[in-house]
Amino acid sequence: MSRFLVERDGETRVRLSEGMELTKSRTILAAVGLVVLFLVPDITRFTGLSFTAIHRGILFGLAAVGLNLILRHTELVSFGHAAFFGVGAYGAAVLASYFDVSSGLVLLLGGVVAATTIAVLIGYFVAGYLDIYFALLTLAFNQVLYAFVLQSSYFNSSDGLSVRPDGLNPPTLFGFQWTTSGYDLILYYFTIVVLVVSLLVMWKLVNSPFGRALDAIGQNRTRARFVGIPVEKYVWIAFVISGIYGGLAGGLFALLQLHVSPDPTLYAFVSGEILFMAILGGFGTLVGPVVGGIVLVYLLIQAPFYVEYYNALTGLLLIAVVLFLPEGILGSVPKIGAELARRRRDPGMLREDVATIGTSLRRAATRAATTVRIIVFGVN
Repeated sequence: MSRFLVERDGETRVRLSEGMELTKSRTILAAVGLVVLFLVPDITRFTGLSFTAIHRGILFGLAAVGLNLILRHTELVSFGHAAFFGVGAYGAAVLASYFDVSSGLVLLLGGVVAATTIAVLIGYFVAGYLDIYFALLTLAFNQVLYAFVLQSSYFNSSDGLSVRPDGLNPPTLFGFQWTTSGYDLILYYFTIVVLVVSLLVMWKLVNSPFGRALDAIGQNRTRARFVGIPVEKYVWIAFVISGIYGGLAGGLFALLQLHVSPDPTLYAFVSGEILFMAILGGFGTLVGPVVGGIVLVYLLIQAPFYVEYYNALTGLLLIAVVLFLPEGILGSVPKIGAELARRRRDPGMLREDVATIGTSLRRAATRAATTVRIIVFGVN
C-alpha cells in the first residue's frame, strides 16, 4: 500500500496529510472542484457568466465558513457576522485612504487585524450567552458598528471610502501595479489560494482536540464543563477565529470592489445572508458554505436582470431548502446519490415515489380547502 493510500473502515482512502484522509469519490470531487475554480475566468469568458459575481460569492462563502465554525460545532447562531466582514473591508479602506498604503497584502493584513480586534472585544461579551440572547447580542453589536460607521465623517458616512491609495490606481499586488484585467485575475487566483488554505486550516481545527471540545460544548454545555472544558474560553476562541475568517473575506472584498460603503458590508441583512449561505450550502459540511455563498450571491446579483420579483427569490429558495434539502445543497449530495442508486437497482421504487408525491399533493389541497372553509365560514 502506497504512503498516499490507506485502508480505513473497509475502503481505500487517499491520505493528503497526517490525519487527513478522503475517500476516492471525495478526492475526485475535491479535485474537480479545484480545477473548476481555477478555470472560472475561462469558463465565464466563454459562457457569459459573471466573473465578478462568482468572485464575490467565494468571498462571502469564506466568511460563511468562519460563521459555520460556531454554528455547526457550538450550535450558536450569530446574526452579526457582517461586523467582521465590514470591519475587515474598512480596515483595508482606511489604510488606503488615510495612510496611502499601496500594497494589497498590507491592506489585507490591516483588515484582518482590525476584524480580529473587534472579534476579541465582541466575543468577550457574548461568549457566556446562549440561544436567542447570543443571537441578539451579536446582532446588536453589528448594528452599533453599522450606525457608528454610517454617521461618522471619518468613514465618509454612507458614501464610504475608496481603496485606491493614489486616488486613481488599485493597490499593488506582489509588488506590481497591474492593469485592470490583470489585477482582477491575479486577485482571483490569490483568493482561491487563500480559500484552499483557509479550508485546510479549518479542517485541521475541527478535527483537533479543540474541535472535539467545541462539539462537546454544542451538545451539552453543562456536561462539557463537568469534564473540565473551559466552555466560555473555548467559545470565545472559536468566535475570534470565526471573526478572522470574516475579516479575511472582508479585506479581500475591499481589494476586489476598490470601494467600501456601509450597506454592502456592515448592514444586518448582510449578516442574515452570510448565515443563509452556510445553511443553503450545507452547514454540516466544510465546503458547503462556499457553495452556498456562490449560489446566493450570484442569484442576488443576476436575478434582477431576469426576474421582476427578484426580492422574493431568497425567500422561495429558503423555503425550498428547508422543505426539500434540509441538509443544504452539498450536504444532500450523498443522500441523493444513495437514493438514485437504490432506484437504479429497484425501478419499482419510482412508482412509489409518484404515489407519495400524489398523496402529499392531495393532503396539501385538503389542508388548503380546510383553511379556506374556516376563513370564509368560521367553522371547519
